[in-house]
Amino acid sequence: MSEESLPYRHGIHEAMGALSGQWVTAVLASLTARPMTYSKLLEHINRTEERLGWVTHERPLRQKVLTDTLHRMQRDGLVIKIERPSRFGSTWYQLTPMGRSLLRALLPLAKWAEDHRGELSRARAAYQAAKPDDSAGG
Repeated sequence: MSEESLPYRHGIHEAMGALSGQWVTAVLASLTARPMTYSKLLEHINRTEERLGWVTHERPLRQKVLTDTLHRMQRDGLVIKIERPSRFGSTWYQLTPMGRSLLRALLPLAKWAEDHRGELSRARAAYQAAKPDDSAGG
C-alpha cells in the first residue's frame, strides 16, 4: 500500500503521532516567527503560558521535557537543530517546511475548538455530574 492510499483514519493517526506530547503545539507556535535558541524557546513558552494564565498546562515547561519534545520533533522532521559557532556556543531551533505545514493544518482544528468550546464544557460537566461516585466501588 502506497503512502498516498492510506485510509483517512491512518492519516489522522500519523498526524496525531507527530503531535503527541503536551508541549508540541507550544513549540510549533513559538518557532513560527523565527528560529530561537534553546533558552529563549524555553523562556518564550513559559512566559506565554504565564500570560495566558496557565490555561493549557498546570506548571512551567521544564528543560528535560523541552529536550525530549525537541528530540521527538527532530525525529519527525518538524524542527531542525542549528549549531551556530560563537564564543559561547549556540544551539538554535527552527521549524522545517513540514513543521510550518503542520502548524497551518492545525488552524481549522483550533477554530473548531473555539466554535465548540461552550458545548464541550457543558458536555463534560454533564458527563461528570451524571457519573456515579467512583469511591463507592462501582
